[in-house]
Amino acid sequence: MKLLIEGKAKKIFSTKDKSTLVQYFKDDATAFNNEKRKQFKSKGILNNSISALIFKYLNENRIKTHFIEKISEREQIIKKVKIIPLEVVVRNYSAGSISDKFKIKQGKKFKEPIIEFFLKSDELNDPFMNSAHIKLLNIATAKEIRYLTKLALKINILLIKLFSKIGIILVDFKLEFGRSNNEIILADEISPDNCRLWDKKSKLSLDKDLFRHDKGDLINAYEYIHTKLNRKLNV
Repeated sequence: MKLLIEGKAKKIFSTKDKSTLVQYFKDDATAFNNEKRKQFKSKGILNNSISALIFKYLNENRIKTHFIEKISEREQIIKKVKIIPLEVVVRNYSAGSISDKFKIKQGKKFKEPIIEFFLKSDELNDPFMNSAHIKLLNIATAKEIRYLTKLALKINILLIKLFSKIGIILVDFKLEFGRSNNEIILADEISPDNCRLWDKKSKLSLDKDLFRHDKGDLINAYEYIHTKLNRKLNV
């Protein structure tokens, strides 16, 4: 295998099959555009397993994704896609940047989900984008933007249902998509690294905010999420 890309939390390797890649999960945790960084033993193992469980669940619910199969503790085989340089954020409750930006009390449940787009660019600090910006930069067409929005909302419904069954509130999350064989499919990962998750009863964080704001034991929370999902999805 040849290393093709190394990001903050994952590595991408080539395979003998030109239509597939290997996605490797690292132990690195980063925050504030890489200004804060730390390694957590077994974090990559947990995120690989959590993401594999969730992507398999989405595949089974007719969401097309890049996920094919988990092949080791840290690796999964994925379809080769051309990543769309957009981060699609779905918000169900106020938290994080939206609370800070608009002075909304944290934990307020929105009447309907809010969809936000951000340019995937570390250099520019992932700036917010509207549909006009996206079309201006030829990132996606108006039709594709509508499709991404519709797909993100559909994924949101499925994830709310899944997490609710294990006693967890899906506050918000980030999605990335890619183009494959003339269609747009879900890519990247879904894990506590890119989801904001709260315990239903205590409202305590069970995600990367534990590292971001020094709020508690990150690995313990990730293990808790993994155990709950594994029991629910592998019955």
